[in-house]
Amino acid sequence: MTDDRGVGHTTDTSTLVPVDEYRERISNLLAPTPGQRVALEDCLGLALAEDVTAPIPLPPFDNSAVDGYAVRVADVTGADAATPVTLPVTADVPAGRVDVPALEEGTAHRIMTGAQLPPGAEAAVPVELTDGGTERVAVHRALPDGSNIRRAGEDVTTGQVVLEKGRTLGAAQLGLAAALGHAELPVSRPPRVLVLSTGSELVEPGAELRPGQIYESNGTMLAAAVRQCGCQARLLRFVPDEVSQLHAALEPHLADSDLILTSGGVSAGAYEVVKDALESSGVRFDKVAIQPGMPQGSGYYEANGQRVPVITLPGNPVSSIVSFEVFVRPALRRSGGHREIHRPHRRATLTESLRSPSGKRQYRRGDFDPETDTVTTRGGAGSHLLSGMAAANCLLRLPEESTEVESGSTVDVWLLE
Repeated sequence: MTDDRGVGHTTDTSTLVPVDEYRERISNLLAPTPGQRVALEDCLGLALAEDVTAPIPLPPFDNSAVDGYAVRVADVTGADAATPVTLPVTADVPAGRVDVPALEEGTAHRIMTGAQLPPGAEAAVPVELTDGGTERVAVHRALPDGSNIRRAGEDVTTGQVVLEKGRTLGAAQLGLAAALGHAELPVSRPPRVLVLSTGSELVEPGAELRPGQIYESNGTMLAAAVRQCGCQARLLRFVPDEVSQLHAALEPHLADSDLILTSGGVSAGAYEVVKDALESSGVRFDKVAIQPGMPQGSGYYEANGQRVPVITLPGNPVSSIVSFEVFVRPALRRSGGHREIHRPHRRATLTESLRSPSGKRQYRRGDFDPETDTVTTRGGAGSHLLSGMAAANCLLRLPEESTEVESGSTVDVWLLE
């Protein structure tokens, strides 16, 4: 019996496709997306398509690390609180001043943090070590050469590779690119995913439910998961359970889609419209050795001269999102040029005993505590129990050979947050 419920129904595991084999098949469906140059403010979450080098050094010039006074070291030698050295203040150097005068012997320039160091200056005395004078300043401590000075190129040198191909761009990476003067960056175009929600029983959230109807949730959930991993999602909702209408809904979107992602309609029962519509176009439907999420499909949809990869996920919501995490997310991340394609993995101590079906890799929803390196399940194993998934911060991975996992055992967890 085909089962998508995440419970212990008996299945002939000799006919199941191994999880790793199926994941590799899914990965091979998606080609790398092309590179493009994108404005810096639109690069968040995208992957670099090539290395980025520094056209200038950072800092670009010697500058002060403090608000205070630029001095020559010899002029403040011997200064202390009891016997301060007093110097005339001959110039103000705010940050951004470009015509900075040279510092003459026996004088000081008042200088602000980040301001260019005057020629001849050898140290910057913090204002806290002076009397703060504006015409003459009393320096209360001697400083060694180079004190409180940021040297040109101290952080980054010209020509240095600062961001490597495949790096996912976050706030710090974009800040560095901006500091180096890059207005745009070479990134891999994010994969474009058409998320298809089928089912005549589905109703838009907010509408009134009639008997036999349910609110549509898989499309919302999968489109969000697609965007969360750095891709673009278009949600096509409420396609009726009729083969010709499914074809008519898909075909206008083929030219601008890198992947068609569906959920539901792939099991062995009647009225499996996704399976009926796609099987004839070359999509292959399998049973995979995973729980939840055994019924899966993958291949290509061909029409109007277009050939677009298709991944069909089971319809029960937890099966759908677990299948996305295990099979689809890594493939999308790789297609989008990301160097890191997998969720972070940890080893954790299980706080309870669990049972798992023989011959299947089971994924359970869990709560990982980083302070104790322990993990506790959230909700039951049933693939319709979405609230446990919403409360979880990880997935527990129980291997195919395990049927009983005792409390205190060490297990693999995938961090979702």
